[in-house]
Amino acid sequence: MSHTQNPANPRISLVVPVYRVQGYLRACLDSILEQSFTDFEIIAVDDHSPDACGRILDEYAARDSRVRPIHLDENRGIGKARDLGALRASGDYIFFLDSDDTVAEGALQAIADRLELLGDPDILLLNHVRTYWTNRVQVSAAGELLAAAGTDVFTALERPEYLTMFAVVWNRVYRREFYVGNGFTFTDGIYEDALMVYKTMLTAETIAGLDHVCVEYRQRRQGNSMRTPGRKHFGIFEQYALLFDFLDERPHLEPVRALLFERMVSHFLFTLAREDRVRPQDRPAFFKRSSEQYKRYKPVGFKKPEGKIGLRFDLLERGSYPTYAAAIFAGAARAKLRKRAAKVKTQLGRKAYDQLYRMHLRRPIDENLAVYSAYWNRGVTCNPAAIFEKAKELAPHIHGVWIVRPGEEENVPAGVDYVVARSPRYWEVIARAKYLVNNVNFANEVIKRPGQIHLQTHHGTPLKQMGIDQQRFPAAAKNMSFHRMLERVDRWDYSLSSNQHSTEIWERVYPCAFESIDSGYPRNDVYFKATGEDVARIRAELGIKEGQTALLYCPTVRDYQKGFIPRIDLERMCRELGPDFVVLVRAHYFYGADPQLQALQERGLIKDVSKYPVVEDLCLAADALITDYSSIMFDYACLDRPIVSYVDDWEVYSKARGVYFDLLSQEPGQTPGATATDEDQLIEVFRSGAWKDERSTALRAAFRERFVQYDDGNAAERTVRKVFLNQDATPAIIPLDERTPAPAPGSAVLIPSQANGADRVTT
Repeated sequence: MSHTQNPANPRISLVVPVYRVQGYLRACLDSILEQSFTDFEIIAVDDHSPDACGRILDEYAARDSRVRPIHLDENRGIGKARDLGALRASGDYIFFLDSDDTVAEGALQAIADRLELLGDPDILLLNHVRTYWTNRVQVSAAGELLAAAGTDVFTALERPEYLTMFAVVWNRVYRREFYVGNGFTFTDGIYEDALMVYKTMLTAETIAGLDHVCVEYRQRRQGNSMRTPGRKHFGIFEQYALLFDFLDERPHLEPVRALLFERMVSHFLFTLAREDRVRPQDRPAFFKRSSEQYKRYKPVGFKKPEGKIGLRFDLLERGSYPTYAAAIFAGAARAKLRKRAAKVKTQLGRKAYDQLYRMHLRRPIDENLAVYSAYWNRGVTCNPAAIFEKAKELAPHIHGVWIVRPGEEENVPAGVDYVVARSPRYWEVIARAKYLVNNVNFANEVIKRPGQIHLQTHHGTPLKQMGIDQQRFPAAAKNMSFHRMLERVDRWDYSLSSNQHSTEIWERVYPCAFESIDSGYPRNDVYFKATGEDVARIRAELGIKEGQTALLYCPTVRDYQKGFIPRIDLERMCRELGPDFVVLVRAHYFYGADPQLQALQERGLIKDVSKYPVVEDLCLAADALITDYSSIMFDYACLDRPIVSYVDDWEVYSKARGVYFDLLSQEPGQTPGATATDEDQLIEVFRSGAWKDERSTALRAAFRERFVQYDDGNAAERTVRKVFLNQDATPAIIPLDERTPAPAPGSAVLIPSQANGADRVTT
């Protein structure tokens, strides 16, 4: 049966139920839309997802008419979402795809070709692979079975071995007339796939196979509803009871009853053994239900499997949970205890303060104590500092203590309580604090206690690839243990975000169980709170002359090279631009003092502000920002001032470190302003005025719309109310066009003060 492409009647309708997958949804949709085969529609059902999934679907629908979102006004569950999608589908075939999975390259073409070759069977079975966050890919057990099918067309009674395939609806496509005509609908609850798979397979008159890998089944480290323990997993019993009711009504299916019984019992035993499904305290009740269902549905003459699985069948039939637990769980429990003890011992180590830390871990948590750290204990700064200050105002009952590195004590502001890392008091506060606030991870040795709340504030919006995405880039991944990294991330309760881009990236590259707080970055509040007087005061402190245009140059670290290497001939640039410009240079904090910068400063050519303690002040003082891949561009965009991207090593950097979008594309939302790839271009950008022309202004507006999404001057308040006070994250975010950034330097006038020779400001 040939098919002519028709938008009103596509060949394939992909039904995609969507709920809490904002970190994975784009990858899912892109994998479909980038297929070489184009005769499809995507019926994406937003099951009242509380995150940004609905907005993402609308964004894709605006770009491609084949994406057809449905937004539900209440959460109805994956089965009902699929039902609605199937009813709205208009294609010849329905392909149920989970929204955190992806379609493999060439899959839709392979499916279409096989359907046409075989005359449109009721069901076409598909191959898949499992993909892991470690980038490991595991082939499915069904590959050989599907290859053996060749171009045969059969029924489940003729080839019952195909009933043993992984019982999920996404590894097959259904002829729509067959599916809808038989009135198939999903039941409520989880494990609904198994019932649907067996009912459709046993009803179909024509089944075929395709060994081409079509689905990339994402093994989420956390966040999968099937891996969330609880009583909901008892729903498996109702699903299989309905299956055997279905068999009872169809005596001709008796030949496969024993096979399906064995599949059911194996599924019960598999689920019982998983702590991420059945909690230890629920195991006796789950075992009892399993045993009852075993005895109820056991076919006459059923022969148990051989080996260890047969022993489990036998113990289940006997119905004694203590006997089963002693035989099956005891050895595993002992091994787990040994592993856990070894892990704790490794976390604590053998150093002098181990005993002290253990002692404090046994003491009660101090509900009114918060511990703060930033940039590996480098001082009172960044998002944690802004939260600390706001907490003093809104939650004064919570005492804040900062962790600093040895040697940094003198840089702690007066009146701020602090401890030196690994000092005796450090172990006490880190063990007893209710709140742990950091913009990076705490050390591996820190143990997250039940009842503690860990807030990860981050310290930038990601342009360069982060988290598990770095595995593909050796320069970034060297000497990094991703397993240890994720164990540290497992301690997070909350993750701050300043834009939807960040939220999606953090949830995908740190596959753990934290909650995202879309509040904005507290450190950026100052960009909406500072006055013209503040701007003028900072410029005066930095020695920026009245009328000078201050350019802040902030290059980021390169993973592929050692030490700070200026990528601009700063002496030449200052000479070419003349005295009306002044360049403030801030090297990355990973680097120490640079003698070249010091020498240039001594000659009066630049201002080396690498050690200036407050980067936000530097941004307020600057008329424009020159940077490369540093996240400072996203913060500076709050000010709505010109940004110039100087990326002379784009090809090398993007390959060595990996990036999420193309700064050089000149596409709205990707490029923040004028760009330069060599020194001559950079100088010309400022000579010609391109740094602040109409084109650059338009690019900056689009960039701000995408990335200055939640920053509005109230991020710290929203965060404190949410985390410390357990209130809604209020106040509401102010619309971008209603926010007023701090005045640009040119809007303030300096007037010499007669009193002390300092400058005074009027605006």
